[in-house]
Amino acid sequence: MESISPSELAVELLNHCLRGSQWPEDVLDALVAEALDEDERLAAAATRALFSILVERLADLFEPRLCDTYAALFSRVVGQALPELKAPDLVRRYNAVRAVRPVTKAPKNVFVPSRVTLGADVAVTSIVLDAARQRFPDAQIWFVGPQKAWELFAYSPGLKHVRVDYGRRGLLAGRLHVFHELRDVFSQPGSLVLDPDSRLTQLGILPVCPEDRHHLFESRSYGGDSTASLSCLTQHWVRETLGVEDAQPWLHPKFQYDFGSQPVTTVSLGVGENPAKRLEDPFEEELLKLLAHDNALVMVDAGAPGSEEEQRVRRAIERTALSSDRIGLHEGSFASFAAMIAASSLFAGYDSAGQHVAATLGIPLICVFSGYASQRMFQRWSPDSPGPSTVIQVQDQGPVDVLNSIRQAL
Repeated sequence: MESISPSELAVELLNHCLRGSQWPEDVLDALVAEALDEDERLAAAATRALFSILVERLADLFEPRLCDTYAALFSRVVGQALPELKAPDLVRRYNAVRAVRPVTKAPKNVFVPSRVTLGADVAVTSIVLDAARQRFPDAQIWFVGPQKAWELFAYSPGLKHVRVDYGRRGLLAGRLHVFHELRDVFSQPGSLVLDPDSRLTQLGILPVCPEDRHHLFESRSYGGDSTASLSCLTQHWVRETLGVEDAQPWLHPKFQYDFGSQPVTTVSLGVGENPAKRLEDPFEEELLKLLAHDNALVMVDAGAPGSEEEQRVRRAIERTALSSDRIGLHEGSFASFAAMIAASSLFAGYDSAGQHVAATLGIPLICVFSGYASQRMFQRWSPDSPGPSTVIQVQDQGPVDVLNSIRQAL
């Protein structure tokens, strides 16, 4: 299979999974071997194909039957990368921890691992954290994950942080290396792991603690064929698991903004490394000009320094030809931008973390939702807000049509 690219191997495996046929074990073994290769360029390409083409697609379809497929497939990946772990044991354990069952013991430490993506930590993980602190007021609650995710909750009294970094662009070996770190952290006496379908645990596959202390919210199958959002489903899960009726999404960053009486619109043009979420030019610059009406100030998040997003944002702002008192650039952490959203009168952007922050805070929002893998993915990830919100589901519309829909929403 040396002449077959990692992307082709991943597509072949995906097609078997979607058809419900048995995927060729030699094809998966070949892809994983390349992802573990000492040549980092080869390993990077294979890792990217494994996750972006195969694993993420299986998850994004939110098809319950594909959870069993994922478990069988990724358990074999883990077994090949970490030989001390055996695929059949991992599958058996996975089935045990994903079973919805009530917590009956009072833990000393409750660990909630990050989902790694910021929007998911606001829309899903924060609800689990809220339920944990309500159910176990005498326990120590720990958020486990990267620093940038922790910054969304850093000023919450009593909540503590275990920093565990996870590179979404990292090699397979590096992504799985966190297993040993998590196992050590979760070995504390009287610990309980409430897993919101974390990428740190590879969606519950890694045996990070005894199975009776691991409760997995398998968000890809929970809710079945319902049209409910992930936030709504998370609330149902904590009700069944912890008996908490009113857990809510929340965030508590250290930053704070005050724009006084000036109306401010915050904008995120981030697409989470998924170019399918974007609309073609000149949509973004026209959107900014549309939002910069009357005396409103538009503040656009720059994204990560040096990223494709930053270059695109700066280009769009420049092309508007608007003055600095009409449009500005937010440069800083996402937690800082989240605090800016909290002080704004409107949020607008693509399907991204920003929309979930706005939804959580009840800030009026307009979301342009494009590039989704399935209708159920659109339903699951649509922002669930108590405030005014407009979600524009992009199917065949062009930029002009979407801009007209935004104009009507305004």
